Amino acid sequence: MADLTRIDLTQRLAGRVAVITGGASGIGLATAKRLAAEGAKVVIGDLDAAAGEAAASVVDGLFVQVDVTDQEQVDHLFDEAARVYGSVDVAFNNAGISPPDDDSIETTELPAWQKVQDVNLKSVYLCSRAALRHMVAQGRGSIINTASFVAVLGSATSQISYTASKGGVLAMSRELGVQFARQGIRVNALCPGPVNTPLLQELFAKDPERAQRRLVHVPVGRFAEPEELAAAVAFLASDDASFITGSTFLVDGGISSAYVTPL
Repeated sequence: MADLTRIDLTQRLAGRVAVITGGASGIGLATAKRLAAEGAKVVIGDLDAAAGEAAASVVDGLFVQVDVTDQEQVDHLFDEAARVYGSVDVAFNNAGISPPDDDSIETTELPAWQKVQDVNLKSVYLCSRAALRHMVAQGRGSIINTASFVAVLGSATSQISYTASKGGVLAMSRELGVQFARQGIRVNALCPGPVNTPLLQELFAKDPERAQRRLVHVPVGRFAEPEELAAAVAFLASDDASFITGSTFLVDGGISSAYVTPL
């Protein structure tokens, strides 16, 4: 048995190459910092060139500008990671949007529906496919796809396309986890609860009452910090999670287990 007192967790991902979409801000940026701190070479994929370059600089990594809805650009992102660093060991497919015109099914029009599906679901299909080309050849890899607690729990404050897209991410991740398990590749769906990111802050600053309606349902009594999600991604990326695949990995402050939450 290994001497656990001698394991250096700062080197848990040493020699691994991690590709992170949506890596310039929020959960993606926090994860880039965490994976780099654990020894990984990090490739930031993002649409925002200025923020992406800054993020890559912080983690001494590589930035590749990418529209995650475009197949050629996604393929280029993963191919470039392999070209520069020699492999693709971790794919954190995290890019996503939650625009204000995605609301109740009664008011959400088809263009808004489609845009969210493309960025949140189609992108995960494209990124998983691109990552798998490298991982199957290597015989190893860990894919973590960002779903959401709304993939397992209906939200009374609906964002209909967002919820549907995240349900698709969860189902696809589960299937890929089963399909590629015997090829040394693990695929898991990260399901965050509400996270204290610029995206959420902007949404709730416009509607504080909506924010409070959500917060009251979280047993922990607060939103998650991006670093708490980053820690979960680091675990799923590492060999510590070697027997975990096809999972619904909830990091939600207990929200999906709560029937009622006292004030």
